[in-house]
Amino acid sequence: MNAPSAPLSGSFEPRYRTFLETVATLRPRLHRYCARMTGSVLDGEDVAQEALFRAYRSLETFDTSRPLAPWLFRIAHHGCVDFLRRRGVRRDAESAVAEPAEGVVDAFEPVAPLERAVEHLVLALPPKERACVLLKDVLDYSLEETAELVGSTVGGVKAALNRGRSKLAELPPVTPLISTPSAERAQLLSLYVDRFNERDWDGLRELISADAQLRVADRYVGKLVDSPYFTTYAGWPTPWRLSLGHVEGEPVVVVHLWEQGWKATGVVRFEVVDEQIAHISDYLLCPWMLEHAASRVVTDVN
Repeated sequence: MNAPSAPLSGSFEPRYRTFLETVATLRPRLHRYCARMTGSVLDGEDVAQEALFRAYRSLETFDTSRPLAPWLFRIAHHGCVDFLRRRGVRRDAESAVAEPAEGVVDAFEPVAPLERAVEHLVLALPPKERACVLLKDVLDYSLEETAELVGSTVGGVKAALNRGRSKLAELPPVTPLISTPSAERAQLLSLYVDRFNERDWDGLRELISADAQLRVADRYVGKLVDSPYFTTYAGWPTPWRLSLGHVEGEPVVVVHLWEQGWKATGVVRFEVVDEQIAHISDYLLCPWMLEHAASRVVTDVN
C-alpha cells in the first residue's frame, strides 16, 4: 500500500503539515535510534518507516497541544521493542567468521569514535537499558525526556542507565563480521548489478520472480510488476552506477550517484527464494543510512 496522502482541506490539514515538516528534520535522528536498537541500519530504516506510517494514520487522534517529536520517537521505540521480541538479536545463525569481501573499506566516520563504539556495543543490552543508553548518552536527551519516550520514570531510567553503563564498561571491543553469501546468491547479485548498469531491463526480469514485491522507501510498497521502478531509474536525472557491497556485514547492492565523482548514496536489499529475487527494498532516498552504518564495504565503480 502506498503512503496515504494528507487531506487537501479540513480541520486536520495543519497537523498534517506540521507532521511532514517535523519528519523532514527528525528523520535521520529517528533512523539512527532505530538502527542501533535493532542492530542494523537496514532493519532500523524499515522500523522507522513503519512507525512514521502508523503515526501518520493516527494523526487525527493526536493531541496537538503536545510536541510531535516525542510522540514519534515513542511510536518508533515501541516498534523497535516489537521487532526485537519477534526476531531477537538478528543473524545469530549467520555469525560465523567469513572471508573479507573484495572492495574498498569506506572509512567514513560521521559520529565521534566514542559514540560509535557505544552504539555498536549497546546491542548486548536488554531493550530498556539499550534504549536509555542510546537516548541519554548518544542522542543527548534529558532524563525526563528519556523517561517519557520509553514509558518509564526518571528513577527507572537512572537505574537502567546504571545497569547498562556498568555492563558496557565490562564488554570488549566488537568487530562486525561480514557475511559471505552462497555462490548462487553472489552470482545472482553480480548479474543483477551488471544488467542494471547495462539497462538490460528484460534481462533483469529473468532474475526476479513474477510476483516479486518492491519497497522504495517513502515512495512505494507493492508488486514490482505494478511499479515504474525500472523506468524511474532509466530516467533518473543524475548519472548512477550500481556495485556490490556490504553494510554492517550484510551483502547489498550500493547505488552511486555522480557528484563531481562517484559517491555511494543508497542501498538496495534483496530477499532471494528458490534462486530468484523475491523482494527488493530500495533505500536510495535515505542517504543517512550509509552515514549511520557501523561498517560498510563498497566496491569502486568506473
